[in-house]
Amino acid sequence: MYKRIILHKVHYFMLLPGLMYYFIFKYVPMGGAIIAFKDFNISGGIWNSPWANPWYKHFKYFYDSPYFTQIMVNTMLISVYKLFWLVPPAIILAILLSEIRWKAFRNVIQSIMYMPHFISWVIIFGISLALFSEADGLMNMILKNSGMKTIPFLTSNEWIRSLIVGTDIWQNLGWGTIVYLAAIAGIDSTLYEAARVDGAGRIRMIWHITLPGIRNVIILMLILRLGTILDAGFEQIYVMYNIQVYEKVDIIDTWVFRTGLEQFNFSLGAAVGLYKSVIALVLVLGANTLAKRAGGSIW
Repeated sequence: MYKRIILHKVHYFMLLPGLMYYFIFKYVPMGGAIIAFKDFNISGGIWNSPWANPWYKHFKYFYDSPYFTQIMVNTMLISVYKLFWLVPPAIILAILLSEIRWKAFRNVIQSIMYMPHFISWVIIFGISLALFSEADGLMNMILKNSGMKTIPFLTSNEWIRSLIVGTDIWQNLGWGTIVYLAAIAGIDSTLYEAARVDGAGRIRMIWHITLPGIRNVIILMLILRLGTILDAGFEQIYVMYNIQVYEKVDIIDTWVFRTGLEQFNFSLGAAVGLYKSVIALVLVLGANTLAKRAGGSIW
C-alpha cells in the first residue's frame, strides 16, 4: 500500500486541494451541529451557550409545530415530482442526443439545453411573471383574447406546484443529461457494431446495449438524488412562493428560514438540518442496500 502511494505521489498531491476543501468546509463545520442541543446565543457563542432543557427541545418544537405535517408533505411531494420528471426524461434525452450523428447539430442542441442552468432563479421568476402573471402575463393575455377566463398561475394552489416543477425541469433537464451522455460515450463501440452485423435496429441496440451499459450510473444518480429528497429547492421556492400558496409549497427550508433564522433561532435551524441529514443518511443506506440486489451500488 505504501509503495503504491509513493509510486502515485503526484496524483495524491493533486487530490490534496479537493480533500482539504471538503475537510475545511464540509467536515469542520459539522462541529457546529452541537447548537441543535443548546439554546444558542451570539454573545455566548457555540461553546458557552447553555444546553437546552430537555436536550431535544428544538426537535420537539419542530415536531409539535402545527405546520409539521404540511411542510413534510409539501417537501416530499415536490421532491418526488422533480425526481420523476427530471431523471427519466434526462435519460431519454441523453439517449436521443447520442443517436444524433450530425455532430455540429448535436453540439448546438446541447448548448441550447444547457444554457437555462446558468440562469438564476430571480431571472426565471421574472420570466415566469412575464408569461404567467394574471394581470398582463402572455398566457393570460392569450386566454383573455380567446374569450376565456384568466388563470392565477402564480397565486393558485392548483397551479403553483406544476409551475415550480415545470420551471425546475426547464432549468435543469439539459444539464442533467451530461452524466448520462458521458456514460453512453463510455460504452464499447464494438458492441454496437456486432449488433448491427446481427441485424439489430436502433431501438434494439438502445434496449439491449445502451440501457444496460448505463444501468450502474442510473442507480448511482438515483441513490444520490434520494439523499437530497428533503431538499426541495429552497432558493427556487423562496423566490417564487407567496402567502397565498403557503399551503401547497411551504417546505422545510422555507419554514425554518421564516421561523428560525429570521427570528435568530439558530438552534432550531441546526436541529432541523440535523434531522434532514439523518433522514438522508437512512435513505441513502437503504437505497444502496436495495441497489446491491440489482447488481449496482455506490459501495
